[in-house]
Amino acid sequence: MKKTYITSLLLTCLSINVQAADIATVNGKPIKQSLVDFIIKDATAAGKTIDENTRVSIIDKLITNEVLDQEAQKAGVDKKPDFLAKEELTLHELRVNAFISDYIKKNPITDQALKAEYEQQKSLFKGTDYKARHILVKTENEANEIIKQLAKGTDFISLAKDKTLDAGSKESGGDLGWFQPNTMVKPFSDAVAKLNKGAYTTSAIQTEFGWHVIKLEDTRTAQAPTFEAAKDEIHNFLLRQQLDQLVNSLKAKAKIVNNSAVKAEK
Repeated sequence: MKKTYITSLLLTCLSINVQAADIATVNGKPIKQSLVDFIIKDATAAGKTIDENTRVSIIDKLITNEVLDQEAQKAGVDKKPDFLAKEELTLHELRVNAFISDYIKKNPITDQALKAEYEQQKSLFKGTDYKARHILVKTENEANEIIKQLAKGTDFISLAKDKTLDAGSKESGGDLGWFQPNTMVKPFSDAVAKLNKGAYTTSAIQTEFGWHVIKLEDTRTAQAPTFEAAKDEIHNFLLRQQLDQLVNSLKAKAKIVNNSAVKAEK
């Protein structure tokens, strides 16, 4: 009786371990629980909420992918030269991304570096901030038609919601918030600087994005954002700078022969 109980217990434990290791099998090939855990962990880290339905969906997708992958292998797709080239590129990208992630973890941007960069950037905030709205359209004729409607008393915000191609400001009636001139393309910032508060451009303004009708709502002496407000942007700036330095350093140490460059010189 005792032996039977122990044997039963061992079989139960073995069953649990198998289930923990393999969440499913497709034609005998296992789909590991660890893979599901990794996907869930990655999604959670990205701010996504994973409930039981999502978990089931993830497993179902992995099963579907495995079924298709097995059929692809039967068809010999993985032996074709173009597939092998893409596979090599994907593996290369995965290695590079893993290396960069590891480098960032080992070389974090410190609060001291963030604050030092903030103080340097803060000193550059001079002149005037502008608060404006705009309506972006494809053609000069469309812009001129909007200007005519404004002259007749049509509300700028209503026109912006109806006409503008700028998806980012459409819902807010073309509102661009506060900005410094150097953050906008020059034709746009030049036009804004010439306007009085409450006025709009009486001729269409062309930029690389299309044709604009602009309304200046307010101005103020330039103000630097708070450290907390600018912290993430500064972090990204310093991180890009750090990675650029890393790449340049590695290139300087590497023996690089660029045959395409040699051919171009000839």
